[in-house]
Amino acid sequence: MPKRLIDSQISQNVSTAGAVAIPASTTPALFGTLGLDVAAAGPNLSVHFTATVTLSAVVSILVPVTVTIFRVVGGVSTLIYSATETMPVGTLLLTTDVLTVTGIDLLTTNPGFVVYQAFVSIPGGLAVIPDRVGPESFEAVAYSD
Repeated sequence: MPKRLIDSQISQNVSTAGAVAIPASTTPALFGTLGLDVAAAGPNLSVHFTATVTLSAVVSILVPVTVTIFRVVGGVSTLIYSATETMPVGTLLLTTDVLTVTGIDLLTTNPGFVVYQAFVSIPGGLAVIPDRVGPESFEAVAYSD
């Protein structure tokens, strides 16, 4: 049986490159949140998501960047995805690096309505902190039988 679209949402924190200059944080910073109405879904519910963040720095350093995705149902957050990429940010000239992650959440029960949140963070102890410069985007699409 083919999958059918149940709902989709996009959370666009920053739409264009260079629109902001937010220092990256060791504390996970929320850059996308969205809710999906999945009440009409059948028994095989899956949510496909993609998140993008962009960092920039002048000094050349290797920066581990972590993107985490949480599912929130009934006020309870559950980590469903975490990816860490070490990015070479900066080369003595202002450079930007884009990190895009993609994943799928296979839900075993249908919560009726589900919220997803995307966060970005870097580890502590870095001498130079890169900036989040945009674009930043988070998208989720629910499919079912």
